[in-house]
Amino acid sequence: MGIQQPLAERMRPKSLDDYLGQKHLVAKGAVLRNTIESGRISSMILWGPPGVGKTTLAQIISKSLERPFFTLSAVNSGVKDVRDVLDKAKHSQFFDSPNPLLFIDEIHRFNKSQQDSLLAAVENGTVTLIGATTENPSFEVISPLLSRCQVYVLKSLEKSDLQQLLNKALKEDVVLKELNITVKEDEALMRFSGGDARKLLNVLEIVVNAQAGTKKIVITNDVVTKTLQENIALYDKGGEQHYDIISAFIKSIRGSDPNAAVYWLARMLEGGEDIKFIARRLLISASEDIGLANPNALLLAQSCFNAVSVIGMPEARIILSETTIYLATSQKSNSAYLAIDAALAKVKQSGMLPVPLHLRNAPTKLMEELKYGDGYKYSHDYPGHFVKQEFLPTELSHETFWKPAENKREDDTKKYMQSLWKDKYSF
Repeated sequence: MGIQQPLAERMRPKSLDDYLGQKHLVAKGAVLRNTIESGRISSMILWGPPGVGKTTLAQIISKSLERPFFTLSAVNSGVKDVRDVLDKAKHSQFFDSPNPLLFIDEIHRFNKSQQDSLLAAVENGTVTLIGATTENPSFEVISPLLSRCQVYVLKSLEKSDLQQLLNKALKEDVVLKELNITVKEDEALMRFSGGDARKLLNVLEIVVNAQAGTKKIVITNDVVTKTLQENIALYDKGGEQHYDIISAFIKSIRGSDPNAAVYWLARMLEGGEDIKFIARRLLISASEDIGLANPNALLLAQSCFNAVSVIGMPEARIILSETTIYLATSQKSNSAYLAIDAALAKVKQSGMLPVPLHLRNAPTKLMEELKYGDGYKYSHDYPGHFVKQEFLPTELSHETFWKPAENKREDDTKKYMQSLWKDKYSF
């Protein structure tokens, strides 16, 4: 008898009707489902967190369209591997048969020369590319290749999706359905899965295997937590902790603990993490967590990203350490983060309100006649380069989106704003 497949592999959906989540893409009438059912798909990038169904979706597309399916993992494939697969794809086409599909997992790990080697094949139709990535393709996929691909964003699975998957596994899996399993509590299962279907099934399998040989398997929050703590090496199989460690890293910076932040940095470096992935997270932290309390943090993080991109390891570890410690020891503010989210929420609520006439540009005579720009006061013509006037649509004139956090720099900014605006910026 062959080796038993892992539960996550046994439960992999075979059709769109069995596919959980991503209703915005694959529900009946949704954009990607319509494209698949039409039989005319173009090259695409599937962008989303781990365990949300990127690989599964690519396999379902291949099966639905009955096309040859080639696959590569960017983790262990070089330019030669790409060329070999493209050569096989070229020889698999006959007359008017549709071109094969080439699925590349973790395409963000391909360097520029590897991505360049794909470009001609995508352009001339040798293959239809389906790339999967957990990283923003705008940063990680070269522009010529990205411009020839439709990007579809996949979301973390909802709790209801995970519960449906859990119930389906217990009832339908060839192994689990033969066991006497009772799930009394599922909060820990959901928490440890983090919206990742594969992780949920891996955790379930570990917990069930830990009780192998018992007449009745009972799953509770305590059982799940205790079992995972005892099987942490197994739980981390295949890099399951990748996102847990980057989360611990960022939270340590946010929590102003440089020792913990450097420890998690070392864990990532020792594990072979992509240094540009770390540097990008530092850039995000510099604006999201330090923000206006110390705007120089963003400049240092940008310099860090540029430097490690040029220098590489092992010296990059010093630059990453310096930036990590600087961010962790900086004063913190998320006021810019909260301000833009509040403004976006207001835009969604109030719609696209018209720009007040006095703020509009008037490049033509007709626009001048329509009073575009009429009444605008040029700030530099007034004492202190400031004059009171309304810059928001009338309906929002009393809204306040930016609220300064409590730190020296923003305290000074708050006092300056109050000296100019008096009641408008009372905070």
